[in-house]
Amino acid sequence: MKRLKLTYIIGLLIIMASCSDDFVDVESRNQNSENYFNSEEDYQDALIGAYDLLQSTYLNVMLGEIASDNTLAGGENANDVPGIQEIDDMIHTPINQQLRDIWSWMYAGVNRANYIMEFQDKTDFPGKEQVLAQTRFLRAYYYFELVKWFGDVPFAVDQRIRFGDQFDIPRTPKEEIYTQIELDLMYAAENLPWVQPQEGRVTKGAAQALLGKVYLFQEKFPEAANVLEDVIDNGPYDLLSDYSTMFENDNENNIESVFEVQYTDVEGAGFGCLQCSEGNVAVGFNGIRSYDGPVFESGFSFNVPTQEVVDEFEEGDNRLPTAILDIEAWAEETGATYSTGFEHTGYFNRKYISRQGDLNTGDANLTNPNNYRAIRFADVLLMAAEALNRGGISDTRAQMYLNRVRERAFGNSDNNVSATGSALTEAIYRERRVELVGEGHHFFDLVRTGRAAAEIEGFQTGKHELFPIPLLEIQLAGNQWEQNPGY
Repeated sequence: MKRLKLTYIIGLLIIMASCSDDFVDVESRNQNSENYFNSEEDYQDALIGAYDLLQSTYLNVMLGEIASDNTLAGGENANDVPGIQEIDDMIHTPINQQLRDIWSWMYAGVNRANYIMEFQDKTDFPGKEQVLAQTRFLRAYYYFELVKWFGDVPFAVDQRIRFGDQFDIPRTPKEEIYTQIELDLMYAAENLPWVQPQEGRVTKGAAQALLGKVYLFQEKFPEAANVLEDVIDNGPYDLLSDYSTMFENDNENNIESVFEVQYTDVEGAGFGCLQCSEGNVAVGFNGIRSYDGPVFESGFSFNVPTQEVVDEFEEGDNRLPTAILDIEAWAEETGATYSTGFEHTGYFNRKYISRQGDLNTGDANLTNPNNYRAIRFADVLLMAAEALNRGGISDTRAQMYLNRVRERAFGNSDNNVSATGSALTEAIYRERRVELVGEGHHFFDLVRTGRAAAEIEGFQTGKHELFPIPLLEIQLAGNQWEQNPGY
């Protein structure tokens, strides 16, 4: 295990955070502008701190599914983690612990990146532009999450948000934030290699793919198509030939992985500090309740797939058994036993549930080492297809990228799509849903394409496109920030 312990301001509160990461070994130290950023090691150490908050995005992923029509909250009962239950039912309010966690943890990531950028000119060393490029990617990643969830948010560039600053920082229009995200990602793409010597580090392809996604969210289709096709044509990526191996722990950082959040099984956390975990907490939350049988381990039975999403898979689609575990069929086949939790559907998110053999320490449900495949090449292909189609650029190339994904799914070209125009658009939307189910994208896909109200029960147009700014954060800012509409 490679450790890092640093002290930071988290979100807009001063919170002492002891954080570790699996990139390099660093000793604990108190950091300030006078005795820090005097060497390359200082910059590299601080960069590890900026990477660290990626691990807390497990919550963004899990709630991105639960908020959509892909999964239900589940858990032990209707009162198990009320904030998750509320988001599932579209009755969440500004007093929601999970939404405040996302806010706080993403701002912690922004602050750590801005800490480096604040002192970007203090000390020079060879390769410094790569450190800054990774830093700017991470800042863009965290700000993109904040904009996706909350819309207009308080915004700072190249300086930390210190306690007290919140009184002078207004919510900034997301369009302005998107402009900075684009600049950060363009800089990252220009200064990073396609392949890094250390797994988990940001690459040129990761920066370009995220930039393409940011363009897609703004319906900048020509820009999205251009950058995504560069990843497709010039990057070192390809689809795995065997989809069934994609999410196994022994196949992390594979040829399809454009960017992965790295997790380890060392150093557990408690429920009082979930962001302290080095493991993928969502894996334990997604697991089968009271499971006893082969292959899998038990968990808390949250985030359970619906029959509706299972039915979206076409006959002959080989992705289904990898994406969704039918626990009743599995129990009949293997003799496994389990108990049923709240909103039991008979299905589990097989991509991200615990496997036997995971070397967990502490609470095994909080320290799973399964990496999150944040950007996959299949996602890049489907985003490019959407940009080409919706932008009126080339349905022929859109079909090509879509069918490349489908040919892997079915093992042949018999199910290729030949539709054009709006019919092709719908085919791409459907393909994104089944290809990426369980990976946290579907809610935001529905919102950005205007389909959420028709698909999500309880979704109110003009309100639920965004989540509420946490009430405590508004109060800490002297009530100067206006709440999102409807809350």
